Amino acid sequence: MSIEQPKTSGGRQRPSAVILHVDMDAFFVSVEILHDPSLANRPVIVAHDSDRSVVLSASYDCRALGVRSAMPISRAKQLAPHALVVEPKHTLYYEASHRVMDALREITPLVEQVSVDEAFLDVTGSLRRLGRPREIGQHVRELIWERLSLPCSVGIGPNKFVAKMASTSSKPQGLLEVPPRDVVAFLHPKPIRALWGVGPKTAETLERVGIKTVADLAHTPRATLSKLLGSSGAHLHDLAWGIDQRGIQTEREEKSIGAEETFASDVWDFDSLEVEILKLSHKVARRLRSSSAVARGVTLKIKFEDFSTITRSVTLGSPSNAATVVAQAATQLLKNERPRLRAVRLIGVRCDHLQEDSGERQFTFERADSNWPALDTVADAIAEKFPGVSPLPATLLKSPAKAQSPRLPPEPPK
Repeated sequence: MSIEQPKTSGGRQRPSAVILHVDMDAFFVSVEILHDPSLANRPVIVAHDSDRSVVLSASYDCRALGVRSAMPISRAKQLAPHALVVEPKHTLYYEASHRVMDALREITPLVEQVSVDEAFLDVTGSLRRLGRPREIGQHVRELIWERLSLPCSVGIGPNKFVAKMASTSSKPQGLLEVPPRDVVAFLHPKPIRALWGVGPKTAETLERVGIKTVADLAHTPRATLSKLLGSSGAHLHDLAWGIDQRGIQTEREEKSIGAEETFASDVWDFDSLEVEILKLSHKVARRLRSSSAVARGVTLKIKFEDFSTITRSVTLGSPSNAATVVAQAATQLLKNERPRLRAVRLIGVRCDHLQEDSGERQFTFERADSNWPALDTVADAIAEKFPGVSPLPATLLKSPAKAQSPRLPPEPPK
């Protein structure tokens, strides 16, 4: 991870720019199948198996039945009653994501990662070396499959917006190139809800005045759109004509790293909350170390049974990515709130004020302080050598006694 400010490949896109959007297909599900081949060709939903959880990813046969990301798992089970619900393994997803991005940077250094499973590439300067845009797109798909055995879709266009729309239209496991001369013909027949950047509320506003397709939007005066949508009206008008001035951001500062857990039932037990904080702290600290980052601050988030939410933060004495340091800080924040605690619906731990890990550590006379980073290093090495195995404190290998306690991760396979 770099802490530098974002850099672009050139601000305004050149008319001859060639942008690829690479989008992994059902990424979490695909990684789960790679981890457990018995899931192949079966309907799979990745989610915590709790009535209050939501779908993180679903196989395409489940999507054909209407299952979507962020859908309540209870509704997903109604739509796909025979689907297997698989507990998410975020460590595996982040490891696969790093490998995907490393492979893409072999194509070009102009890579903008926009999420764990998608990225933009500016290959304008690689055409002479790698061939025509479609050949480069096919090479990307083959490279990722050869390296990771994971499927992806690739969209190619003269800018980021058109490339994103192209990849969406080609899923799953597809490749679609939209050259500049075909942009308007490609975009205008699409329904307004297919337009990248148009959410449900915006779509309702537009449809209410008869704007139902991208062509309708394109031929609506900018002034009218500005009255309807405010400052975003002119931007959407540009997109409807395939105009996107954004360049590729090759570096993006990650301002914070966090994890949270929504409980299957509200939790009253303080000890159970401490256990959950320990689990979340280990997850967050692993992500810090995998990003070569340390954190100066720790934030605790608590959502109560009535959905009211509080956040409490503390600044560490020195930047750290040690799980024990993060857990101690978050636990102390929880203890400070103990007199005011009531039934807890969700708890989260977040590390912020990130900076690059220089490897330097503040000197201390406490022997244990230097032992924790060493222990984390060994745990990371074990996890890297044995994918799916995450060494944890013994506390996390024992289920809390009380019925309302949070779910804990299963024991690693032997």
